[in-house]
Amino acid sequence: MLKIALLALDIVWADRQANLKAVERYMAEIGPQADIVALPELFTTAFVQDKPLLMQLAETNSGFTVTALKSLARKYDCAISGSFTACDDNRGHVYNRAFFIEPDGRETYYDKRHLFTLSSESDIYTAGTACVPVVNYRGWNVALLVCYDIRFPVWTRNVGHRYDIMLVAANWPNARGYAWQHLVIARAIENQAVYVAADRSGTDDYGNYDGLAQIYDANGYPVGEQQHGIPVITATVSKEDLIKVRRRLPVIDSADTFDLHCTVE
Repeated sequence: MLKIALLALDIVWADRQANLKAVERYMAEIGPQADIVALPELFTTAFVQDKPLLMQLAETNSGFTVTALKSLARKYDCAISGSFTACDDNRGHVYNRAFFIEPDGRETYYDKRHLFTLSSESDIYTAGTACVPVVNYRGWNVALLVCYDIRFPVWTRNVGHRYDIMLVAANWPNARGYAWQHLVIARAIENQAVYVAADRSGTDDYGNYDGLAQIYDANGYPVGEQQHGIPVITATVSKEDLIKVRRRLPVIDSADTFDLHCTVE
């Protein structure tokens, strides 16, 4: 059994300290019961279009944000996922970087591959070049996606049941909520995996975000429960139940085979 807590944070724009303080406050209320705490996309800043400001906010993997997350993961004995504004080269490249920080300090990263072309994201961020990573954590294989990646089924294809849980950090507005819910449900069903739709809450210049965060089982059913008084959704998922779903309907055995080629800079 694995307990997941999804924190649908109402992100304060461009204010890392305020957002990290909010995460600390909510994690104190969640306590040490959760195995994974899932945060939204760009949880410390939200989406910033101003390139000079974005460069000021961007951090390396050893910066302020990751250091704070490691401390929280250790304190509450849980893994923490989400994405933040990252940089790690001297060419002015900024990445929308997903992370999975474990309580023992191990860290896994994934740079968002598919940048949202209807906004300026594709102009100011650099797309990732690596395939979706999979981490073995407490007996579960856990994968990472970021928001717009969910629209691309080949990118998420669960070849040979590589992953059991997909953590999807997002800033997906209600205006496109119908698409979001159906895409996440479809990905969960076709890949026979638990999908954590870690959308934010609140409002910004791009729309409203409330009500789209949820946890879905491998049959595409919502299993998350809203916690009273805080923007946290929790679910306990069973590996035994997941295996039963896969055995009862072994669709992966009938799936088409293909190779997904990811380039590396």
